[in-house]
Amino acid sequence: MSETSERIGFVGVGRMGANMARRLADVGYTVAAVYDARPEAATQLAGELKSVATRSPAEVAERSDVIITVVTDDAAMDRIYDHGDDSLLAHARGKLFVNCATITPDVHVAVERRVEARGGNSLEACMASSIPQARDGTLYLMIGGRREAFDRARPLLEKLSKKLRYVGAAGQAAKVKALVNMVMNINTAGLAEGLGLAEALDLDLTMLREVFAETGAASRVLETDGGDMEAREHDVYFSAAHAAKDSHIATALAKSEGLTLPLAEATAAQYDKMIELGLGELDKSGVAELTFASRRARPTSKV
Repeated sequence: MSETSERIGFVGVGRMGANMARRLADVGYTVAAVYDARPEAATQLAGELKSVATRSPAEVAERSDVIITVVTDDAAMDRIYDHGDDSLLAHARGKLFVNCATITPDVHVAVERRVEARGGNSLEACMASSIPQARDGTLYLMIGGRREAFDRARPLLEKLSKKLRYVGAAGQAAKVKALVNMVMNINTAGLAEGLGLAEALDLDLTMLREVFAETGAASRVLETDGGDMEAREHDVYFSAAHAAKDSHIATALAKSEGLTLPLAEATAAQYDKMIELGLGELDKSGVAELTFASRRARPTSKV
């Protein structure tokens, strides 16, 4: 079987999953079936890709050779891999499951165990990129699972990514991803505080960002989020709600090892506050709405 002759299924076709499906269709794969908890999302994408919108994850597995899952959290992952007739496990034998969600590492381990008990293979492919990279096939992917599963998935994953990093056994890539997002979220919250203080000090924010870029304050977050924080343009690429979830994954891992992470905990609290204020679906750059004195409790129409 040639690499592009494998039928691909998707469970979870939100912003990331839908664009990954479009990318694979562009490079010659058949996207055979799609499922989403929001049926309208699956129906729209299926029409676009001449695919089938299914009523259950089980039907995606039945119609596909490789199933890519992009769901929101541990609970969603557990639902699609439960032992009911509608779950992916109903047709797992001989199938390869590639799980891209940022979830608790132990859940990836449990999913691998369940899939293998049904005669399939499971792999985690944790993403450190965003929507544009999903669409153009330049994701950075951290892989965890059995090496043979990675070898089978590699041709497909290379079409989705600019770089693959095989980390190790199931759960290991998810640990790395948790740390990536923990540090990213801390950097984002720190930049928001710096720019908020700068405004209070009556400093020119564009000038300050240019200075940051040439000094020890430089960061990838400065490049991606600094201008958006200044302009209050928080179109979502990585939501504050996801930032909160991922920050809590990291702090839970720390607690399991007897560690306290004050910066990570403070950052998680900031993103929790955004959710409480109804700002959870803004991009993570929206944390600046909490740090600029002029903006507190007075969101503009851009927010």
